[in-house]
Amino acid sequence: MNVTTVRLMGIDPGSRITGYGIIDMDGPRSLYVASGGIRTDSSQALPERLKTIFEAVAEIVRLHQPTEVAVEQVFMHRNPDSALKLGQARGAAICAVVVAGLPVSEYAARSIKQAVVGNGAADKTQVQKMVALLLHLPEPLQADAADALAVAICHGHTRQTLQRFGTAAVLARRRR
Repeated sequence: MNVTTVRLMGIDPGSRITGYGIIDMDGPRSLYVASGGIRTDSSQALPERLKTIFEAVAEIVRLHQPTEVAVEQVFMHRNPDSALKLGQARGAAICAVVVAGLPVSEYAARSIKQAVVGNGAADKTQVQKMVALLLHLPEPLQADAADALAVAICHGHTRQTLQRFGTAAVLARRRR
């Protein structure tokens, strides 16, 4: 990784499968590093599944050394119990990241789809195909991994835009 490259981790939380994706942003380029799914044993009690997510995310952070992390926000499901479990899985992942001392950004699913596909109502297949295209992968990845990479790509694009605005604001103040 060179000095201008930043390593980003995206997390797509789930109580059964938590997707993760790691990319390197080198200027405008997004480079694939790793991705996968943290699978929990649905026969285990929820606290044990949350422990699995926490420990796995902590190990992925240790192994890949991201500098920033982005997580998909929870949206209200039709089933409140599912939304609560999803929120707890998300919390376990965020805690693992924060314990490692990393900054965390959060994005709504609609914003992620808009950033990656150009359509906030895109379906999972469209996200998978665009992630593969943007990262020059030979074929689309499993949905949870692709969603997590989409979170990382969204954060990378947002980060670059904010940096440009920051630079533009500094230059505008200097001209006054």
